[in-house]
Amino acid sequence: MPEGDTVWQATRRLHNALAGHVLTVSDLRVPKYALTDLTGRTVLSVVPRGKHLLTRVEGGLTLHSHLRMDGSWKIYAPGERWRGGPAHQIRAILGTEERTAVGYRLPVLELLHTADEDRAVGHLGPDLLGPDWDPDKALANLLGDPDRALGEALLDQRNLAGIGNVFKSEICFLLRVTPWLPVGALPTEYAAHLPAVSKKLLEFNRERPTRVTTGRSDQTLFVYGRAGRPCLRCGTRIRVANQGDGSRERPTYWCPSCQPGPSPRPGTSQRPSGTSASRKTN
Repeated sequence: MPEGDTVWQATRRLHNALAGHVLTVSDLRVPKYALTDLTGRTVLSVVPRGKHLLTRVEGGLTLHSHLRMDGSWKIYAPGERWRGGPAHQIRAILGTEERTAVGYRLPVLELLHTADEDRAVGHLGPDLLGPDWDPDKALANLLGDPDRALGEALLDQRNLAGIGNVFKSEICFLLRVTPWLPVGALPTEYAAHLPAVSKKLLEFNRERPTRVTTGRSDQTLFVYGRAGRPCLRCGTRIRVANQGDGSRERPTYWCPSCQPGPSPRPGTSQRPSGTSASRKTN
């Protein structure tokens, strides 16, 4: 799933391609907006909000999209072959005389009044890469449910916006706690560092083509996608198990030696090793 850094990159590409230009092509391929025509309107800006993309156009309208698991926005020059997938997966086309943005497999696509953007993103907590970032509020949100597992709390965008499954596992490793530790059991000094560590990781990666949390080019991640391989810190084999409930279960990686504390509950499915952590969805 694209995370805050990936969405920031996708938004910047869209903004650079479309902002300040008049739309000459507008095709929203969802039933509700099949007859909607945005041609003739100038794109004002494209901004991220957590994992959400907001494309603001002249006339007080915003096209809200979310990539979820495998959605993407691709940018093409005139005459360039579209390569983002088969035509039936296209959900939106926004074109100018110089560039065309094509949205593939977008599970969320809606047109709102710009003044009503909070209806789509107002529930989100402070954005790690946004102007509203507030580390004290983010920490207070996380601590608001002290019995909740840290890994699940980090993924809840109502607490802080932008963390996905890769960063969840990496943040817990850097804090030396398991993702199953209740938030309220975090040592005070670890909790104090949590917002800063989270923000540093996303900021460090927002302009990188390959996500890095280790500072190394030969091994870019500490635990995510490394089940069965030796921990880069202590040599213990990295483990993986699902965390969450039902459709919200996510593969979670940790070092049982470097990250002491609660383990997955009995019966939690163990996932095979080899899950790819490479990025990046455009």
